[in-house]
Amino acid sequence: MTNDAYTLTLPEVQTSCMVFASPHSGRNYSHAFLRRTVLDDLQIRSSEDAFVDRLVAPAAKYGSPFLAANMPRAFLDLNRACDELDPAVVQGVRRPGHNPRIASGLGVIPRVVANGRAIYAGKLSMEEASARIEQYWHPYHKCLGTLMEETNRTFGRAVLVDFHSMPHEAVQSVALVGFARPEVVLGDRFGAAAGGDIVDRIETIFLEAGLRVSRNAPFAGAYITQVYGRPSRGHHAIQIEIDRALYMNEQFVRPNGNFDSFCQLMEKVVAEISDLGRQELPLAAE
Repeated sequence: MTNDAYTLTLPEVQTSCMVFASPHSGRNYSHAFLRRTVLDDLQIRSSEDAFVDRLVAPAAKYGSPFLAANMPRAFLDLNRACDELDPAVVQGVRRPGHNPRIASGLGVIPRVVANGRAIYAGKLSMEEASARIEQYWHPYHKCLGTLMEETNRTFGRAVLVDFHSMPHEAVQSVALVGFARPEVVLGDRFGAAAGGDIVDRIETIFLEAGLRVSRNAPFAGAYITQVYGRPSRGHHAIQIEIDRALYMNEQFVRPNGNFDSFCQLMEKVVAEISDLGRQELPLAAE
């Protein structure tokens, strides 16, 4: 199922309570958007989770739905609340209280891409910002919310596995002296967004795949994990950040020589995470 906002790939029969998503891998850079930005075609893609959707695409083959955004993060950030509008980029927005995401230029309509490079020379109108949110933000989150509710009804729980990528340099700050830097960061908002047993099992899957894993540093999760991670309601959400250097050339935004083998490794990871969602199911799901 594809529309302007997202592509939803459903299994023939959903057999797992895992819901996979990639909100930042969209790459539909319209001509109108590219005319508005002051960045070149490579710079504008620097905040994109390039190719993450290809890494996670096998999910449907293993009984789990997979939701991927179509529009790029530089155009609209689905991992922000729809009211996180930046007065420095949208006309007529009142200056908000302290919000570090908006202050850094990373609101729902981003002002900058990686390394603080400005996207626009001026401001967008409120009408244009509202149109983006109405056309792309709301449909994506309506679809994701429906997937979580329906999965919870069927299996007694729903686990959102939200895949992202991180610049290789992003984990330098958390690498301890004498220790290798993490290649995967699991974010569960320090336990608030997901049950510890679920996160433990996902961490083990990545470790057994030969990848180094850390939790909540430097990424603990943002809007999506906060909103969809409600363990008391049977809704869990884990943000997964993968080091881009494992599979892509960051400078030129293209697959590197390890891409095919990493895709194979990730298919095994996705299959094993999906399998977690078939274990210890309540009687109501049988």
